[in-house]
Amino acid sequence: MSRSIVPAATAPALPLSDTPDASARGPRPRTVGVGRVGLYAFLVIAAAFFLLPAGVMVLTSLKSMDEIRVGSIFALPQSLDFSAWVAAWSSACTGLSCDGIRVGFWNSVQILVPSVFLSIAAGAIVGYALSFWRVRGANVLFAVLLIGAFMPYQVFIYPMVRTFSAVGIYNSLACIVIIHVIFGLPIMTLLFRNFYASLPQELFNAARVDGAGFWRIFAHVMLPMSTPMLIVAAILQITHIWNDFILGLVFAGRENLPMTVQLNNVVNSTYGERAYNLNMAATILTAAVPLVVYFVSGRWFVRGIAAGAVKG
Repeated sequence: MSRSIVPAATAPALPLSDTPDASARGPRPRTVGVGRVGLYAFLVIAAAFFLLPAGVMVLTSLKSMDEIRVGSIFALPQSLDFSAWVAAWSSACTGLSCDGIRVGFWNSVQILVPSVFLSIAAGAIVGYALSFWRVRGANVLFAVLLIGAFMPYQVFIYPMVRTFSAVGIYNSLACIVIIHVIFGLPIMTLLFRNFYASLPQELFNAARVDGAGFWRIFAHVMLPMSTPMLIVAAILQITHIWNDFILGLVFAGRENLPMTVQLNNVVNSTYGERAYNLNMAATILTAAVPLVVYFVSGRWFVRGIAAGAVKG
């Protein structure tokens, strides 16, 4: 049975609504079925399950201790009481000092800013070098960095304590910044190396033909194209460094303890009745920075991942 074939030159043009791109989207469902209702119910229950602890913390932080003792943890506060928040920030005791967790907040800021900047800069440069300026042994170096990204911290703590003590910078701000840069370098290199490897090699070759060198190509070609990757790296490093506890406790020194260590001291420095409202307020204040970062930059984080930031 023969079939007639219409030549492409004489085939009638399809209307815009019948083009393959438009038809590929499929019809939008107009009815709400049992499956969709079940899906929404599951999502609502899952969201409530994960948000329940946060809700209890907020409600508890806004109650007085008299109300906490006699009421349910799920009960709404009779009146909004922010005294626990003020006390957690400015007058809560962390050991012998009663200056609140604001001291730890500014210590965390001093640790966070240089650590994030230096770790991202180092990871971007090393990832760029491993992608476009391959030297002998580049694959071995990359494999070593990959192993370092997944090694537990506890393995390195004692040797690094001895090393920094010998150098003379142990228990200082510089020490904890260097520690975060060292531990952040493997994962930053992995992310940037994979991102740059997905870029067209022709861009690099064209810049080389024009006479550009290592730093000029990096600054004028690669770095402007790295915005999605930079956002992803910044979110990961900010979250990781701000939530760190063990490295700050071991390497920062008493004068530079980060906010997470101060929070632990607030919770464990309570004498007599435990102030649950103050502890909850201090915990929310400590977690505020990563939450704000996620809420503000979550959309760009997804775009960065979709752009190849974590593709290997």
